Amino acid sequence: MKDDTTMGEASPSRQPASGDMPPVHGGDLSALKTAPGAFAGDWLDLSTGINPFAYPLPPLSPGDWTRLPAAAALDDLLAAARIAYGCPAGAGIVALPGTQAAIQLLPRLFAPARVTVLGPTYAEHAYAWRLLGHRVTELDGLPGTLADTDILVVVNPNNPDGRTLGPDLLRRWRQELAGRGGWLVVDEAFADVVPEASLSGDAGDAGLIILRSFGKFFGLAGLRLGFVLGQPALTEALRASLGPWVVSGPALTIGAVALNDTAWQAAMRDELRARAQRFDLAMRERGIHVLGGTSLYRLAKVPEAAKLAAALRQQGVHVRIFERQPHWIRFGLPADETEFWRRFDAAR
Repeated sequence: MKDDTTMGEASPSRQPASGDMPPVHGGDLSALKTAPGAFAGDWLDLSTGINPFAYPLPPLSPGDWTRLPAAAALDDLLAAARIAYGCPAGAGIVALPGTQAAIQLLPRLFAPARVTVLGPTYAEHAYAWRLLGHRVTELDGLPGTLADTDILVVVNPNNPDGRTLGPDLLRRWRQELAGRGGWLVVDEAFADVVPEASLSGDAGDAGLIILRSFGKFFGLAGLRLGFVLGQPALTEALRASLGPWVVSGPALTIGAVALNDTAWQAAMRDELRARAQRFDLAMRERGIHVLGGTSLYRLAKVPEAAKLAAALRQQGVHVRIFERQPHWIRFGLPADETEFWRRFDAAR
């Protein structure tokens, strides 16, 4: 990896600067449930973009739990992922305990660099690169030029607004960056719902790193499973930094079965798409504009997002709001649509 101009000795870790605190995330109801006056019933957690209809768990053998994860099981998982994502045979692929692990580790593989993150997006990307001493620019919208960038980070489809960039544009960016030793990092955490937008078929091309999440689309976020696709030298560097047995035995088995189940995947894409369309229609009927999203989450514009979120919490509904965009509110798709709209209307 040393022959690339933006790679070399890993950046030293540093303490967060003032105001450079870890991002806040959804998905944890514990504080809300114990707050004074908290809703006492069953909560609807719509604060994440995780599929509410989880993949049905296959049977697990006692050995999945009691033995160290087997090399053969890892090979089976990687083979299934390679096929599911259309990853070329010559490309590298590595499994991790969720793509968050890749977000934390990737900045350690590069010498200090100029990093541009297309935003507004998942805040962990900018935070992780900045924490390791890289010079990070968070750009709202598309770049006019890449001349001042060594590493470009794109979430595609984007979280939270669902902005989806076409593969041809991403290929042009990759080619320009790779031509001078730069890198394009594409986080495809939500690409399972729009596989036509994925760049995974280009994995292995110079200067391209792709992150694929398992838990979001399959609704098994607690399993902690993800993948990085790229040139073999890079994925091997990641593998070495992770050490052995990084993916649990149950995750190896469940991941391989689910990734091979193409019929379930196709049916789920159709189901989620239909539900997202119904969600948008119901919002429009209530006079609320939906800005975008994917079929796993929808981003709406309201006059006072924080006020609506607080009212929804009183009805036992947890949603995501954004400090920098006070009119944005993101909803994960509800499993029980009737119950959600009953609570939503009561909150308004």
